[in-house]
Amino acid sequence: MPERTRDALGAVIAFAGGAALYLAGLSTMTERGEQASLWVRCGVLALLSLATFCRRRMPVAAMLAGLLPLAVDIWLGATVPVWIVYADLIYAAVLYAGRRASRITALSWSTLSVVVVVLTLALTGDLRAVALALVAVFSFVATPIWWANSVRTHKEVAHAERTRAEALTLVAELDRRAAIADERTTMARDLHDVIAGHLSAIALHSEAALGVLARRDADPAVAGIMRSIRANSVSALEEMRTMIGLLHSDDGAAEVAAPRTLAQLPILVDAARAAGISVRVRESLDGAALPSAVDQAAYRIIQEALTNAMKHAPGQEVSIDVRAERERLTISVRNRTTPARPHRAVDRAGRRGLVNMRERAAALGGSLCAGTDSGHWEVLATLPLGCVGAA
Repeated sequence: MPERTRDALGAVIAFAGGAALYLAGLSTMTERGEQASLWVRCGVLALLSLATFCRRRMPVAAMLAGLLPLAVDIWLGATVPVWIVYADLIYAAVLYAGRRASRITALSWSTLSVVVVVLTLALTGDLRAVALALVAVFSFVATPIWWANSVRTHKEVAHAERTRAEALTLVAELDRRAAIADERTTMARDLHDVIAGHLSAIALHSEAALGVLARRDADPAVAGIMRSIRANSVSALEEMRTMIGLLHSDDGAAEVAAPRTLAQLPILVDAARAAGISVRVRESLDGAALPSAVDQAAYRIIQEALTNAMKHAPGQEVSIDVRAERERLTISVRNRTTPARPHRAVDRAGRRGLVNMRERAAALGGSLCAGTDSGHWEVLATLPLGCVGAA
């Protein structure tokens, strides 16, 4: 519902409720208030109700505008309906106005309330009059100010928490994108090594073929084709080196180590065992020639899964199963979850590791899933063997 509609509805309800109190004879706060006619009272209440139309959009102006009908009501004899409506205007001014205006409003009315009580005591000396003034101040001034400050504080806390949640969501999204970008950069470097190896082999074989053709006086057209093949392979190799140089420029130093493959899996397992982790490995490759990209991705997935197992389930046995079945390579890494420290795959590091592994599998046309199964945490990846040419 729009704010204007709500304020208009509130003004109508306030006037109707106040008029009902006037008709029931339950409105006067002093003996003097009974002298004014009902129509005058309703007119004053109607003027004050009009100010509530702006209680949200211009709360301070509405409160100041309501001072006139409030003064007339006090002069005629204070009545409950007018003070209830004006208490709502004080509440709106403290709640909806700016921080500085809200503080000034609360301080001004608090000071005025103290002055009224002190003047009542000094001028009348009547304890009943002082008690009535205290009740009026507490009911129609102190309570709206306290309640508005409480609601305002809760709104500010909620807004701060919402802003913080949005900021954390943005940071998590940026972290996820950075993780994906970093993993893609690593994959690009690995792919460079694979393609560079093939291009080097083409260049060497074409050079050897040129030597054989030169000794046998072969057709010049064939020799020209071989020279073109060699020139193109060397040119492509230089372009690949330039690309990897750009990728390395962010790190400040080039990598010299060859990309890891399943052939280096025993080294990874020995390192885990040296850290006190029991690792059981089963390989069933049946002499399958794995494509280089699949071989490297499989090693990286096992490395990441083993690292997560060591972090989230220290001391638990890890089972690694690698099988080549027809046209796919299946990788399974399982470990028992600890009751004291369940495997938390939803923390930031876990999300990043899973994103990295899924990104590698998806880049090759495979799939990866991770989750709990009968008290175990399992990472299961499937990589197609026919996605790229064999190494």
